Amino acid sequence: MADSWEDQAEVPPSSTSAPQPKSTPAPKLGLNPNASTFAFNPTASSFNPGSFAPSKPVSPQPPAQPATTAPHPSAAAAQNGDVTTSADTHMTDAVEAASSSGADQAAADMSSLSMSDAQLAHARQSSSAHTTAPDRPAPHTASVQPAAMAADAAAEEDDEMDEEEGHRQDEMQRIQTQLDKADNREHMNVVFIGHVDAGKSTTGGQILYLTGGVDERTIQKYEKEAKDKNRESWYMAYIMDTNEEERAKGKTVEVGRALFTTEKKRYTILDAPGHKNYVPNMIAGAAQADVGVLVVAARKGEFETGFERGGQTREHAQLAKTLGVAKLVIAINKMDDPSIAGPSGEWSKERYDEIIARITPFLRNNCGYHPKKDIIFLPMSGLMGTNIKDPPPKHICSWYTGGTLFEVLDNVDPFPRDPLKPFRMSIIDKYKDMGTIAMGKSESGMISKGDALYVMPNKVPVSVTTIYRDDAEVEAAKGGENLRIRLTGIEDTEISAGFVLCSRQRLVPTVTFFQAQLQILDLLEHKAVFTAGYKAILHIHSLVEECEITQLIGQVDLKAKAQGRDSTHPVKFVKGNSVVLVRIDVEKPICVERFDHVAQLGRFTLRDEGRTIAIGKITKLPKSLKEAA
Repeated sequence: MADSWEDQAEVPPSSTSAPQPKSTPAPKLGLNPNASTFAFNPTASSFNPGSFAPSKPVSPQPPAQPATTAPHPSAAAAQNGDVTTSADTHMTDAVEAASSSGADQAAADMSSLSMSDAQLAHARQSSSAHTTAPDRPAPHTASVQPAAMAADAAAEEDDEMDEEEGHRQDEMQRIQTQLDKADNREHMNVVFIGHVDAGKSTTGGQILYLTGGVDERTIQKYEKEAKDKNRESWYMAYIMDTNEEERAKGKTVEVGRALFTTEKKRYTILDAPGHKNYVPNMIAGAAQADVGVLVVAARKGEFETGFERGGQTREHAQLAKTLGVAKLVIAINKMDDPSIAGPSGEWSKERYDEIIARITPFLRNNCGYHPKKDIIFLPMSGLMGTNIKDPPPKHICSWYTGGTLFEVLDNVDPFPRDPLKPFRMSIIDKYKDMGTIAMGKSESGMISKGDALYVMPNKVPVSVTTIYRDDAEVEAAKGGENLRIRLTGIEDTEISAGFVLCSRQRLVPTVTFFQAQLQILDLLEHKAVFTAGYKAILHIHSLVEECEITQLIGQVDLKAKAQGRDSTHPVKFVKGNSVVLVRIDVEKPICVERFDHVAQLGRFTLRDEGRTIAIGKITKLPKSLKEAA
């Protein structure tokens, strides 16, 4: 498979490149101190030592007096290069001394040509110590010494960085120990998804009621309000649906959020909308979740409506896997509905088994969930609260031997999170409250008060002054928490949803294109071919951005890949239910990670005209922007 697209990224020139050789300056006209003989005309009216470029400025000297005697015959011979007179020798040394000691010394030497031997020796020593011919090559050690010094400086800088990283890891370990002592219960985000009217908000409200999050007086108020609207069965949903528009229509629009705890874990409930018009809101909620509860209505006709082509049961399950929901609890709701319950109200095992038999192959083949490891089925009644906290009575459901919803969630294995990884938090919202507040879920690393971070992709330096975990202020927080962070150094108008708060030691990559592996789902009827030039809406973590498929690198043969053979072959187009490697371009820089580095920032969804057409993961980033492994 060709990687030529990666080479298109421009790599900035290195600041440590080898210095270019200097050009040899042209020889200056005038006296040449390197000549074997030196001709001097004592009848010259003046002498200008400036042509020798002394190393420091000199004060002007009066011109030399003209000679009054006839030139010695040896002077003419010296001009022809035949002999070298004693005066010539004295003058040569004087000129060489002038190049290092300045015009003052040169004038003094010329005024007295009859110097002693000791003076001549001293002049020669001074000249050889300070004078270098312009065309003489530099010694080899002169070029080696700066390189050695640069290497020593780089090694010293690396040692300082390693020491700083070691101190940081020790500090993170100390904070981790303190957090575990304060409250070592794992935090888990649970998103409730499913078709519209399946009972998601009602189940969430019942959980809060059973755990003491809502008092009896509030429940009575909601019952009266629902009865006045002829919606008696909606009163539990009012606990989660606080918007008046949502209560009037009976449809969740925004992602509801609530907290509850058990003896083993702390939970955040994310109540996602089920209507197809609000799928983007559902994606924003599911992107923050660790575990999903897919609520399926067992009532006759309701399950079939949600599960058939175009139903939200299918789309929500596919999106959940793409958005990082590793475990899926299938809550078969409304088991007490008269359309399927027995004469005495007993729950129907036949209907329960039918739903399991129909939905399991879809979750395995189309979504990628392993039936034995990743999926758990349980029957329940969200309206009555049966099998949520307490198991159902035997006379109602004698055939179910599994755990309640709380027991199932408590027994989910902890998710591995390395606190020493670089900090990453995708920002989902912001507002102003005595500073700038950024909201989001920390995906990796740890954060504490006083940390110096960057808001990417604009690389704005910020400082952390306050951290809120759920509703409580804390000194530090681990990965996987829903946080509100007060920042200094930035205004709320400078932050948008999809920005990433990251550590300064290792920045999150910021790119305008990347390579990804796509699983093509059902394409639109009037766009049945997927090829280069296809435009769609990219949903990745909390970011929504327009994108374009600029290159089809090749189609992936999953069977050949599983057998270790060459699995990619070039294609010009593909159709639905295909796996393909593509290059995706966006107009503005976005913050992403490779899937194998930070999975939550490396998986995405492509949607077109309100439908999900593909799910994918990032496999390569541009070389010039790639993080060091």
